[in-house]
Amino acid sequence: MSRISRLPAPLLRAAACTGVAALALTACGSGSGSGTASAGSGSVKVGLITKTDTNPFFVKMKEGAEKAAKENGAQLSTAAGKFDGDNAGQVTAIENMVAAGVKGILITPSDSKAIVPAIQKARAKGVLVIALDTPTEPESAVDALFATDNLKAGQLIGEYAKAAMKGKTAKIAALDLAPGVSVGVQRHNGFLKGFGATDKDVVCAQDTGGDQAKGQTAMENCLQKAPGINVVYTINEPAALGAYTALKAKGREKDVLIVSVDGGCTGTQAVKDGKIAATSQQYPLKMAAEGVKAVVTYAKDGKKASGYTDTGVTLISDKAQDGVTSKDTAYGLENCWG
Repeated sequence: MSRISRLPAPLLRAAACTGVAALALTACGSGSGSGTASAGSGSVKVGLITKTDTNPFFVKMKEGAEKAAKENGAQLSTAAGKFDGDNAGQVTAIENMVAAGVKGILITPSDSKAIVPAIQKARAKGVLVIALDTPTEPESAVDALFATDNLKAGQLIGEYAKAAMKGKTAKIAALDLAPGVSVGVQRHNGFLKGFGATDKDVVCAQDTGGDQAKGQTAMENCLQKAPGINVVYTINEPAALGAYTALKAKGREKDVLIVSVDGGCTGTQAVKDGKIAATSQQYPLKMAAEGVKAVVTYAKDGKKASGYTDTGVTLISDKAQDGVTSKDTAYGLENCWG
């Protein structure tokens, strides 16, 4: 990542950090990287706001944005919420980026509804706003959405789980994200659609926030409530690994099918190791790269990106099932993130 500037580093940090105490800005603080992927007085300013700066998915998204900014001569500023769900932090990030003169903002909304007023204000000032990974509610609140089809991602693992059960009666546990978060709702509903089930068929549902420790606790709770669980849907692979830990402690890791979504390198390795039966792999680097290119195009010729762009999803498993298209973990590990 290039860092072209004649200003001393302390002054650069001070300029970048003004008024952003609520945010984790990558240009702020000692030991952190610059929030500028490329510089120059005439370069297009692009903002990237993720839910957090610790989740490997968003780390990879940032890498994709940085690379695309460098390749396209853009200046990238990045920010993140302090935690998944930090809407106030994302609102502050939008306000600061608009004040800094960005031409476009790429955002993974922590709260799909609550973020909308801030987005509307940015768009009213001529800023192109593109949602990455997570749609806003309504989806039309942004100019465009570059994301995985999360309903399809869920549906793929639902179809896989149904085929893998080979007619056995399923007792399903759902380790979800959090109430009202669109990504979680879509993956959950997609799984049920693919499995041919409804929420009435779920014997235990718990929210995990996509966290491994919470996933373990959720699975422990579900095993107490419904000891006969034999299928576990998880919102993401950290939750899946938490579930696996809980099942292993009960000696159940061999007879319970776990399926998930994300396709991170740790999760894909877990599929290879037999801890997770299958996962739907998505591609955060592509989302961010395409977003940066769209902002640069808008800055140069006024053409706005619009509508939904599907950045792809692939079912990954080493135990292929008839009638369900998948690729093995060799492919998954070549294309994973994190």
